[in-house]
This record gives sequence, C-alpha cells and structure tokens, in this order.
Amino acid sequence: MQFTDQQKQLIFLHYIHPVPYNRYKRLLLENPLLEDFSAYSAIYLQQILGINEDKAYQLQGQYREVAQLPLVELLQKTGIIPIPYGHPDYPKELTELCDPPAVLYVKGNRILLGKSLKVGIIGSRKATSYTKKALNFIVPPLVAEEIPIVSGLAAGADTMAHQAAMEYGGDTIAVLGHGFSHMYPKKNEKIAQEIADNHLLLTEYPPYILPAKWTFPMRNRIISGLSNAIVVTESVERSGTMSTVEHALDHGKEIFAVPGAIDCPLSAGPNKLLDEGAKPLWSGFQIIDSLK
Repeated sequence: MQFTDQQKQLIFLHYIHPVPYNRYKRLLLENPLLEDFSAYSAIYLQQILGINEDKAYQLQGQYREVAQLPLVELLQKTGIIPIPYGHPDYPKELTELCDPPAVLYVKGNRILLGKSLKVGIIGSRKATSYTKKALNFIVPPLVAEEIPIVSGLAAGADTMAHQAAMEYGGDTIAVLGHGFSHMYPKKNEKIAQEIADNHLLLTEYPPYILPAKWTFPMRNRIISGLSNAIVVTESVERSGTMSTVEHALDHGKEIFAVPGAIDCPLSAGPNKLLDEGAKPLWSGFQIIDSLK
C-alpha cells in the first residue's frame, strides 16, 4: 500500500496516541500535513491535543522514537495493514461518524470494506441455541447476495454470527475492541485466525492496546458505521448490544429484531425494540428487500 507523507505521520501519531480522528482536529487545522511534529514543545502538545502535562512529555519522546522506525513495514510483517483516514481504502461510511477512527488496523481481505452492502448481527454474550436457529433463516439469503456479516467477535451471538457466515460460504468482518496482540475472549483465537486468513479482522487500536471496559463501547460505533442494517437476536434490555443499536439509530440505520418468547430475559431487548418501531425479522430476505 502507498501512503502520503501526511498519512504516514498520522499512523505514527495514532500509534502512540490512539484516539479518534476528531481529537486531532485542532492540530490538523493548524498543520494539515502534520509536518515537523517532532519539533513541537510539550506545552504546545498539551494545549493543542487537550492532554495533561505528563502525557504531553511522554508523547513528545515516544513520537521521536516511533518516527525513526519503519513502522508501516514492521506492522505489515505481522500481517497488519494500517489504513489511515483519507486513504482510498478507508471506508466512506466511517467518515460520516462524528468521531471516526483515525487509523484502522486490518488483517485479511480488506476488499470487504468496499462492499456496498453489509449487515451487522449482534446479541448477547449469553445467547442460546435460539440465536443459532434464527441465524439459519437470516444468514443464507444474505450470503447468496454476497453481503458480508459484521459483528464484534464477542462470545455468544457475535461468534455465532461469524460462524454462520463462514459455514454458509459467505464473508464476515470482525470488529475488535482491542489490539491484535491481545485476543479477547481467548477461546476465540482460532476463529479469529480463520477470519484473518479468509475474511477480515479490523480494529482501531494499535496491536499493544489491551481490552478494557471503554474500548468495547467505542468498538460498537464501528460495527454500526460499517453496516447498512443492524440485526438484534437475543439481548437483555440494557447491554452493550443496545449501545450498538443507539449508535445505529444515530446513524440512521435500519434496525431489525428477532421476536422472542415473553418469558425469556434474553428476549426483553429485541421485544422492546419491536415495541419502539424496529422491524420484526424471521428471514434474511426481509433485509434484502429493505436494502435494495
């Protein structure tokens, strides 16, 4: 991949200060090409990036170290491709977010990012066999239309969605809430490798970033941003699944919910969404008819 000098500088900066693109707004307005960044004083960095004094001094030293490294080449040697904001491979859908990722780190088939239609499927980490049964009706029509399935590779419904896409011969995109050096959950290392080899793994975090409570809600906006529609299988009423739905509503995306038994706690989320106007879903053909 080819990068402009500005894109390379953005990769360097993001690697040591991994925040969304909008957090660099003041800096980019003043210095769009990110030229001579290493010459900035710690006091100036503190002001223009909105960080504390200790962080500014740390950032100053780290940038000078990283700028001396062949960072892009080192990432590529481990199979990681950085895609900075503004690069032709950067998904147009994500530029429409108020806080788009400054850099995406991907492993696998990045052509999937250019697919015109993508469907997000999400749900509870404690999803039951009901989710798996529902996916048998939802996923095959989407696969037949070559629509990739987007999810977050969490335990439960996310994993089931990725597996269903692959089992039916389709493509899937897994959006991680951490860097590639720290797979979470550990039990998903094998499926993550399969996705990296044949589909697409994606994260906005450099490889060294550990999973944390705040990284997964941030991850959810990317799932929503990439997807033309969001499907909720099983979920309690208040959950990370619902945070993704909130992002999707903000982004104007269509919400589909799988109806569930009224005595099942994991049906509370989708049933409430149906009451609030989401579309009831029992077949993938409904999604196709809605999107085309």
